[in-house]
Amino acid sequence: MKAHLYTDWRDIPDAARGTVAALGNFDGVHLGHAHLLRTLQAARPEGELAVVTFEPHPRELFRPQDPPFRLTLPDERFSALVALGVRRVFQIPFTPEFSAMSAEEFVTGVLHAGLGVQHVACGADFAFGHRRRGDVAFLAQEAHDLGIGLTVVPALCDTAGPYSSTRIRRLLQEGYPERAAEELGRAWSIRGVVEHGDKRGRLLGFPTANIALGRHLEPARGVYAVSVRMGDGRVCPGVANIGRRPTINDGQVSRLEVHLLDFDGDLYGQTLSVALHTLLREERRFDGLDALRAQIARDTQAARDYLLATGGA
Repeated sequence: MKAHLYTDWRDIPDAARGTVAALGNFDGVHLGHAHLLRTLQAARPEGELAVVTFEPHPRELFRPQDPPFRLTLPDERFSALVALGVRRVFQIPFTPEFSAMSAEEFVTGVLHAGLGVQHVACGADFAFGHRRRGDVAFLAQEAHDLGIGLTVVPALCDTAGPYSSTRIRRLLQEGYPERAAEELGRAWSIRGVVEHGDKRGRLLGFPTANIALGRHLEPARGVYAVSVRMGDGRVCPGVANIGRRPTINDGQVSRLEVHLLDFDGDLYGQTLSVALHTLLREERRFDGLDALRAQIARDTQAARDYLLATGGA
């Protein structure tokens, strides 16, 4: 069955009403989120599985001065949710006007009248409404009065505590994409459109596809073994650099540059999803382009060896 995305909660078709829906931001769509969805599906197996989420993330609205922190932007989040069996994603625009909505209006106006959900699930710390004044106890009472079922799901934990997006962000920033993948249930990916760069990679003998990090979290700077999923579904092995290219004094903006192994073609304008598998080395400055070229050759071989050994691509 095809999955559907809805971005206007005021205009939901009748066919999309009556779902059982998990509530939350779902940044990263990690194992804790998968646990929430599985628990909801087990509680209401007859229901069509849905998610109610928000875009942008509330933190982006309230703290725009913060550095980018997102693990998944809408397209990647939607794909990850669909892979977990979600068939309808209600992506509510989180605007200043919406943020001023009371907790009661959210339950009665959005969940009940707007989306027509029959059952919802959330974590015990879920908060909503203006100034987060709605909590699980309030949701339970309002949902009961409206005939909406509720499942409150305890957090999924390991020896380090609850699985969380915050924990995964820290692992990526510290240079441990393998450990982040264990908590996500898949390799972490950056999805974006290939832009024109300065063609310096081509001059060095290693042409690269350049993708802006944009609102994505910036992981540890350095060189990674990656796999690249293209728009047609093909997956290619690759080696990527994330950083500011100190050898050529590239400035203050970090970028993702990925060289696809054994690939020859035009990628400009295409949307790629670049999955990080391991950090091969940290970013550093080299004494000239010849030294940089030699290191890129070593990095490329290291990425090839790693991906062949692990089946990463």
